[in-house]
Amino acid sequence: MKALHDLAAPAKLNLFLHVVGKRPDGYHLLQSLFVLVDWADTLHVERRADGQLSRHDVLGGDLPADDLCLRAARLLQAETGCTLGADIHLEKRLPAGAGMGGGSSDAATTLLALNRLWGCGLSLQRLLALGLKLGADVPFFLGGRPALVEGIGEILHPLTLPEQRFAVLKGPSGLSTQEIFSSKLLARSENLAIVTGFPASAGTAERLIAGFGQNDLQPAAESISSEVRDALTLLSKTFGNARMTGSGAAVFSVLAGDGKDGKDDQFMATLLQGLPNGGPGAWTGRICRSLAQHPLAGWAD
Repeated sequence: MKALHDLAAPAKLNLFLHVVGKRPDGYHLLQSLFVLVDWADTLHVERRADGQLSRHDVLGGDLPADDLCLRAARLLQAETGCTLGADIHLEKRLPAGAGMGGGSSDAATTLLALNRLWGCGLSLQRLLALGLKLGADVPFFLGGRPALVEGIGEILHPLTLPEQRFAVLKGPSGLSTQEIFSSKLLARSENLAIVTGFPASAGTAERLIAGFGQNDLQPAAESISSEVRDALTLLSKTFGNARMTGSGAAVFSVLAGDGKDGKDDQFMATLLQGLPNGGPGAWTGRICRSLAQHPLAGWAD
């Protein structure tokens, strides 16, 4: 096997996000419900014999000098002593700075792909430990299932949730995670999900939005970004619910119905036109479906 193609790196949404404490090293302790959605980047990975690592953008965008895909590949080389290299081709579809875990998902897919392509044979538990070194969201994508997430992202409680549809909007600008976490408007939750009882009482995403929790980062984000405020207003008016995901600038609503009428793309285009300074060129949006598991689930078992 010399190459792996069409590898999905799906996004996530935080159905809720609670700040529940702070570690001595400054990292905030969180409790959040993560779901995977079918909006995804795509990776194509080719094995090299010379040990070199190279990153390519399929769509011709600007490449960062040192992104999470390359860091993941170098980390796996260092952990295993592997002398092989790789050309990593990324089709970047997920918006940056959205709070949807795009970079972390790319890193997780890179680890899973190279672990197989290089024949490293690392277990999922070893990959989870490596993933945490790259970012707090990476272990979730490696875990491959909807999950109640605790700690700084390393404690995963996998859940089974019914399929749900979401409308997701992201403005032209991003948000500074550091600015949000240092804001005086950062909330702290006392209302915690009890892990042992949570799977049985989780219900649908709609119930979670309406009846449990919030995103504790949202008040700070609203004070910083007019785009977040505009998206929340429009989605709340249209669907009756709206919430920010993660610490980024994307906002989502839970949708009723199964969407089988085939009008989702047309509906999202109309919705984008209703935003201030809107239109498809300025804002990004999509109707998404939740995923029961990651497309690469089981690759490290």
